[in-house]
Amino acid sequence: MISFFGNVYGMILERRRYLLVYIGLTGWSDHPDLYNEGTTTRDKLFAYSGHFPIVEVDTSFYAIPSQTSIEKWCNETPDNFQFIVKSYQGMTGHNRGEIPFETRNDMFNSFIESANVFKNHGKLGAILVQFPPWYDCNVKNINYIRYIKEQLRGFRVAIEFRNQTWYAGQMRHKMLKFLNENDLIHTVCDEPQAGSGSVPLVSEATTDQVIVRIHGRNIHGWRSAGQKENWREVRFLYDYNEEELQGLAQIILQLKQQAKDVYVLFNNNSGHHAAKNAKQLQSILNIKYSGLSPKQLDLFEGD
Repeated sequence: MISFFGNVYGMILERRRYLLVYIGLTGWSDHPDLYNEGTTTRDKLFAYSGHFPIVEVDTSFYAIPSQTSIEKWCNETPDNFQFIVKSYQGMTGHNRGEIPFETRNDMFNSFIESANVFKNHGKLGAILVQFPPWYDCNVKNINYIRYIKEQLRGFRVAIEFRNQTWYAGQMRHKMLKFLNENDLIHTVCDEPQAGSGSVPLVSEATTDQVIVRIHGRNIHGWRSAGQKENWREVRFLYDYNEEELQGLAQIILQLKQQAKDVYVLFNNNSGHHAAKNAKQLQSILNIKYSGLSPKQLDLFEGD
């Protein structure tokens, strides 16, 4: 069945004059299937870039990376490799206003300096601005999105909501219209439907780029994420089956009709399923990437 659908999807994509659907993962350091036994921590990004043309930098959510680190990442990846950089948590209110900077402007300026390194290398796909589950749809929060857009002018900015009020009733249309009018990328999410702290999958693009983040469908883990000691082990613990991946492939093809570039990021990695599922989706869509890093050969492998 995979080969049949792969041929169908491949023919559809082949008819498009330009590529592409870019498939990748969240982070590059925790995907054992992608590394050889002797791969060191410092070599993991190079190994990763032999499999996928894009990655989400999620560590920037916890601390703004140094320019030295970013230079290293850009220099050890292929010329066409792209980074989706997640915005620092202080920019989105996750730490409820407590930031390790003297002013909010200092925080934004520090992040912008880092983002510019990616941009200057031609490797910045977009900045991902993910708001917390309590960030609901109201005038104050809409105006703050305008503020973020102004602060990050000159960058492609993607918005990800985690609160259902943005998609409730007529607000869905108004929200999408707002994103479109402000040239903000809509982040389409596949995640458990677990009440107000989750959002439905709405396959609509608002610019010529769209991001699809795939979080898994573990509704128990999503609801139990408040247990801080092991939330990472359960929240994104999910292995997509073939039927579910076929469904995601159809959604991606729908988005390909609306946007020039579709960035797909698998975040269901609590059980190290992300890389496998990403490869399966790539096979279903019959996508073959060129310009990747040369894959590291195992000691007993041939040329």
